[in-house]
Amino acid sequence: MNKFLKKENFVLLLSTVVLGIIVGTSSLLLSLLLDGVERLFLSFQENAANPASLEILPAHRMVSVFIGAIIAAIIWWFIRTRINKPVTIAKGLAGEKMPPVQTAIHVMTQIFYVGTGGSVGRELAPREAGAMLAQCWSTFLGKLHLALSDDDSKLLMAAAAGAGFAGIYSAPFTGMLFCIEILLKKVTKKAVVVSIIMSAIAMLIGTIVKGFGPYYLVGNQQFSMTFLIFVLLVSPLCGILGGIFRRSFKWAGKHQPKGSGILWQLPLMGLITGIFALSFPQIMGNGRALAQLSIDTFNQQMIWALLLGAIVKATITVFTIRAGASGGTLTPSIAIGAVIGTVLGIIFHSFFTIVPIWQCSLLGACTLLAASQQAPLMALIMIIEISHLNYSAFLPLGAGVALAIVASKLIPE
Repeated sequence: MNKFLKKENFVLLLSTVVLGIIVGTSSLLLSLLLDGVERLFLSFQENAANPASLEILPAHRMVSVFIGAIIAAIIWWFIRTRINKPVTIAKGLAGEKMPPVQTAIHVMTQIFYVGTGGSVGRELAPREAGAMLAQCWSTFLGKLHLALSDDDSKLLMAAAAGAGFAGIYSAPFTGMLFCIEILLKKVTKKAVVVSIIMSAIAMLIGTIVKGFGPYYLVGNQQFSMTFLIFVLLVSPLCGILGGIFRRSFKWAGKHQPKGSGILWQLPLMGLITGIFALSFPQIMGNGRALAQLSIDTFNQQMIWALLLGAIVKATITVFTIRAGASGGTLTPSIAIGAVIGTVLGIIFHSFFTIVPIWQCSLLGACTLLAASQQAPLMALIMIIEISHLNYSAFLPLGAGVALAIVASKLIPE
C-alpha cells in the first residue's frame, strides 16, 4: 500500500489517464482527417460495408492518388531536407526528441496520402502521434518538477503509441500488446496496467464518431475442429510469405531516396497505383478493401483476380515505401494474407464444405501478419478484436500463428 502511495505512482497514473484522453482525441481527429480527404479526393465515405471507391469514375481514382502523391512528396521532401528528418518511435524511445510540429505534419501527411488512395497502412500515423504526445507530456512534467524516471517515461511513450492504434481501430488489447510485444519487448505488471488503461480510454474517445462496429465484416459460424487441418496446411506457407514481406519492407525503408528523388519517385508510384486502380480499386489505400473483398469471396472464378490483386498490392506497397512514403505495414499484410487464405480456402472448401471460406481468409490474414511483424500475440488479438470473433477462434488462429512464426524463421532478416 505504501508503495502505491508514492508520488511517482500517482503521477504515472495521472499521466496514463491524461494521455489516454489526449491520444484518443488525436486518433479521433486523424480519423476525421481521413474521412475528409476521402470525401474531397474520392467522393466516398469508407466504412466496413463500403471500403472501396467503386462508384466513381476510374479516371477519378487515378487522378486522386496521383495528385495525392505529388502533394505528399513535396511535404515530405521539405520536412526531410529543409528542416530535419522525422524521428521514428524507436529513436524517440531511445531518447531522441520527436519535434511536435514536424511530427504532426509528418503524421497528417501519412493520413492524407492514404486518404487519396496511396498504398500504405494508416496505423503508423496515430502511433507516432501518440509517442510524440507522450514525450511532450513527460517534458511538461519535468518543468513542473514532477519528472518520472526514464523507464516510466519510456513506458508512457510506448503505451501512447499503442493507444494511438487502439483509438483508430477500437482494439485496446492490440494496443497494449503492441506496446509490450513490439516496443518494450518485455512484460511487467506496470506495463500491462498502464498500456491497457491508456488504450481503453483512447478507444472510447476514438469511437465517438465511428462507433464500436467491426473493422472487417465476417460470418458468425463457430470455428470447427476440421478447420485445424487447414491451419496445419496453410500457416507455414503464410509464415514464409510473411517473412519475405517483412524483409521487403525493411529493404524498401533502407533504400528510400535521401534528397530530391522523392519528388519524382513517389508521384511515379502514385501514377502506377492509379493505373492499376482503374480496373482494381481495391489495391488503393491501406488494404482494407482488398481484405474485405477476399473475406466476401467464395467463387472459384475470382481466384486469379485475387492473386493478381495481392501481387500488385504487395509490389506497389513495397515500392511506395521505397519511393519515400511513410506508412504502416500491418493492414497491407492483413490484405495479402487474406487473399492467400481465401484462394487456398476455396480449394479446401471443395473437399471440406463444413469450413467457411471467410475463416480461411482470416487465418491467412492473421498468420501472415504475425510473421511480417514478428508479433504473434498482437496479430492474434488484433484479428479477433477488429473482426469481433468469438472464443472459438482462439485455438485455430493461435495454433496458426505459432506455426507461422516458426516457419518465418526460414527467411533471414
